[in-house]
Amino acid sequence: MKKLLQYILLSTGLLFSFMAVAGGVYQKPADFINEAFSGQPPKAKVLWLDKTLKKQLSDILGHPYRGMRIRYWPQDKKTAWILEEIGKEKPITTGIIINNGKIEQIKVLVFRESRGWEVRHDFFTGQFKQAGLKPDNSLDRHIDNISGATLSVRALKKLATIALLLDATVQQKQARK
Repeated sequence: MKKLLQYILLSTGLLFSFMAVAGGVYQKPADFINEAFSGQPPKAKVLWLDKTLKKQLSDILGHPYRGMRIRYWPQDKKTAWILEEIGKEKPITTGIIINNGKIEQIKVLVFRESRGWEVRHDFFTGQFKQAGLKPDNSLDRHIDNISGATLSVRALKKLATIALLLDATVQQKQARK
């Protein structure tokens, strides 16, 4: 009986210590931007959101987008975005690189929840590589879910879609110049 109690206490302790380190800062946003541009990031720009773009963002998110502008880093046909969306209760900070209208990289930078942190691993984020945007503002590919991380998966899918939409908007504005 004593050994069983020790085993239960040890297992519970390991589980809670594992959960405690599951979330956290995996990479600082500034370091992500620096890495995305091989140590020579371009100057950040700001995309002001008009009513149409704001509505599109709200439609993707499923709730109103409250910001008026979004900062991004452009270089030729490549843009980098630091975006946040709520998983279950807290924001997930994500870095996303779009190159030639396709996702080059998506990375969870800061995760603040106790569950769903598996979305930070390459086995999940790798599914987004080369994903594009369909005309209906959805991803052009299926992204597999992770059992127990459904809300985190949804948040990353929304952020990926938003980054592609924002990149397309920036590229269209650039082409008009």
